Amino acid sequence: MDNSSKNEEPQSLRLSEISLNNRFSGYNQNLSPLDRILEESIFHFKMISEKWGALEFSAFAVGVLAIILGSFDWGIGELSGGGDYNRVGSEGILFLSDLSLILTLLSIIAWVVFALQLFIRFPIMRENLVYMFIGMIAVQVGYIYTYADTPNFPRDFSFSQLSPILLTNAIFAFLSIFVVHRAVTETRDVHVIERHSHPDPRVVQIAWKDHSLKLWSIGLGLWMILVNLFSWAGANSIAPRPVSVDVSVFNYPWIYLISSIISIFLFIHILWYPQFMLGGAEDRIQSVRAREVSGEMNITSTQKLQGMCPICNEETPATKYPSGQITVLCQQFKCEGVGKPGTICEICEMTFPSRIECNNCKSNTTISSHFDKQDAW
Repeated sequence: MDNSSKNEEPQSLRLSEISLNNRFSGYNQNLSPLDRILEESIFHFKMISEKWGALEFSAFAVGVLAIILGSFDWGIGELSGGGDYNRVGSEGILFLSDLSLILTLLSIIAWVVFALQLFIRFPIMRENLVYMFIGMIAVQVGYIYTYADTPNFPRDFSFSQLSPILLTNAIFAFLSIFVVHRAVTETRDVHVIERHSHPDPRVVQIAWKDHSLKLWSIGLGLWMILVNLFSWAGANSIAPRPVSVDVSVFNYPWIYLISSIISIFLFIHILWYPQFMLGGAEDRIQSVRAREVSGEMNITSTQKLQGMCPICNEETPATKYPSGQITVLCQQFKCEGVGKPGTICEICEMTFPSRIECNNCKSNTTISSHFDKQDAW
């Protein structure tokens, strides 16, 4: 696992170092996937307890506060009385009681602060943060739109009335799975291939295990389910129309509260883990296709290039990958580290060279010049 920041300790616990005393596979080999999930769960909770600080926990607290401010009636009676359902849009907001309006504004402010905290804390996930927010809002709009037309949903409804939920969930699934999940997994793949290449396949296999995203993917799927759950619970709680002023239509939505709080935790975790795993390497979270479009990946070449001395054309220990990333072997004695020129070796903590001396002609040239002729062709 890569350091989440330059100040992270080099001997940080790795996923491959987690071992179980009792394994499910000992009872049945078909249960071995449960062992891997349990190992990742232990690792994730250990890393959360060690790496989460004031920024992560304060963001979680602000998110929970935003939920409570927007969902609890606080004795005002606006929600429990059903409000004036004959007034909609800006007119309905203008006729809110003063306390209800204050709580609404405070909830909006808390959500804005929550989003800003995440935007600042997880820089490599900013684009995906926007996609996740769009998808989450879309699902809630879908449920609100359905309940507005069918207050007794799911009773007495037709398939056409279900279409807003299906449509918004299709958008949600596309943004979460085909954009966010794909971008993170493909960035992880490029990172492992480029930065953890090694002649010993066992070392590479350990690197793949250290960068596993199985539990992260499960967390993303669970978050998507919870978004649907609290969207349904919230819309369902305020959908009934009161038959008289004495009828309470809003009981405190515990399902909404519990599912929302859990989803806030998972939301932060989904953003934090790629930042923790790849942030220290300063990788951009993008899919392979996005890298091709932006020009970061050479679509004309699907194989890595070995560096060649510009003087005598002898092969050198520098490698260029299809993404354009160049790596070089560490020059320290007996060190097998591989990394980007000018960065710090994770093994010996020395700086990777930006120039290489050719073993054949003894010329000392910049690493970039070892690929000029090959790029021209």
